[in-house]
Amino acid sequence: MKISKKINNARRSTMRFFTKNIGVSKNTSKKVIEDPSQIKKVLICRPNARLGNLLLITPLIQEVSKAFPNAQIDLFVKGGLMPIILKNYPQTGEIIVLPKKPFNSLVAYLKVWLKIKGKKYDMAINVDKESSSGRLAVEFSNAAFKFYGDDLNENGAKANDYLHIAKYPVYNFRNFLKSISLNTADGPVLETDLKLSTAELVHGRDILSNKFDNEKKTIAIFTYATGDKCLSEFWWTDFYELLKVKYERDYNILEILPIENVSQIHFRATSFYSKDIREIGAVLANTALFIGADSGIMHLANAAHTPVVGLFSVSNLQKYEPYGYNSIGIDTNSIVNKNQYVLKIDPILLDKKNL
Repeated sequence: MKISKKINNARRSTMRFFTKNIGVSKNTSKKVIEDPSQIKKVLICRPNARLGNLLLITPLIQEVSKAFPNAQIDLFVKGGLMPIILKNYPQTGEIIVLPKKPFNSLVAYLKVWLKIKGKKYDMAINVDKESSSGRLAVEFSNAAFKFYGDDLNENGAKANDYLHIAKYPVYNFRNFLKSISLNTADGPVLETDLKLSTAELVHGRDILSNKFDNEKKTIAIFTYATGDKCLSEFWWTDFYELLKVKYERDYNILEILPIENVSQIHFRATSFYSKDIREIGAVLANTALFIGADSGIMHLANAAHTPVVGLFSVSNLQKYEPYGYNSIGIDTNSIVNKNQYVLKIDPILLDKKNL
């Protein structure tokens, strides 16, 4: 393990130890909300920079928007992706960005915390109870109502999909609202959503039309992923040949390239490269199916309303699998014969064809 990674792991462990009890006794607040319209300013805290993790909080953002339709929602995050993701979310207010490397940007780092302290909020929400920075931000905020992300119904019955990282923040938030006497509708958690505009969708369709001079639908593949999640070149080469044999007559096959501009199939398929995540999303929205390992691009395809086949080899399937839009997650360790993938892909393509 690299020294920098060891230092980061130690830092996270230390921060969790000192912040794990922040807010625990305050979740039983006796204050109540008599009228949802009194909530005008909300802060949602998810100090994370990863594309997938940021897309996975869009269901909570939609839930907060439904609960408080008159509220402006500020976000506390890392990196520069959140303004791009939330471009078409009308209730988005200020996006407060924590530097990725605080020790290299101490002044900017301190300014962020002073900004959070200096603004007045009606409610501050931490998305992930395991996030030390998120808990600290809620504690540090000048908010009338503070929710630290904990499960206030810890011993109660849980939904079957409670363990999913996009869903348990919504379920926990609903329980928090009940604890402050605000009725909230139960039901399925909304899907992740990039909210692509009509113009963006047309642009994505035009890109595909320029790639393929035919009327066939397109299957998108993403052969890359970070670390151990990345399936081998041998695996992808074998799988790509299977896709061609089975589907090339009726479908185009397009490889979406990562920012590193690498390919596990050595660029044998027609490919698309862009650094603009909304443009990538618009292209994916015009495809019939996306196939790829657990990654930010997998979640981007899901947020573009495209059926996704997520390939999981090391990630927690229950926690990160794509959902909605006829998407599925597959544990690749449980499949020996790659022809078994066809049995899972065929029904999705058939449903998409009938839409």
